[in-house]
Amino acid sequence: MLKKLLLGSAALGLALLTGCASVPMESPEKDQALKTFTAPPQNQAGLYIFRDSSLGGSLKKTVKIDGQTIGETAPHTYFYRLITPGHHVLATESEFGENTLDLDAKAGQNYYVRQSIKLGVFVGGAKLTLVPESEGKGGVRDSKLAQ
Repeated sequence: MLKKLLLGSAALGLALLTGCASVPMESPEKDQALKTFTAPPQNQAGLYIFRDSSLGGSLKKTVKIDGQTIGETAPHTYFYRLITPGHHVLATESEFGENTLDLDAKAGQNYYVRQSIKLGVFVGGAKLTLVPESEGKGGVRDSKLAQ
């Protein structure tokens, strides 16, 4: 009985991780403009948060900056926000709560944060990682701009 329950849970988890979620998207023109990676104004910092993987395709994951929800990600999507210089807390929805990332932003710089999906007990969790510029630009190029 326990074996059947575990197999059923695993099959449900796999189905949730391989489907296809969708979120509201921005225009292709705005997407292409942000992929020029222009430096932000000198009194602000630019923040790209991207999800460049297909793992967890049926899962949408909420992303927050300083407690304010900016939206939900789906596979191969990203957000761009101008933020004030200084300390910020980024958060993403995960299986048993939020996973957070502290970011100390400097004016005039762009930052790149990857949201990755990880397998969980019941559904997938998510994690945020600050990545180098070259890696971040590649992840954003492989994604589309979400609203």
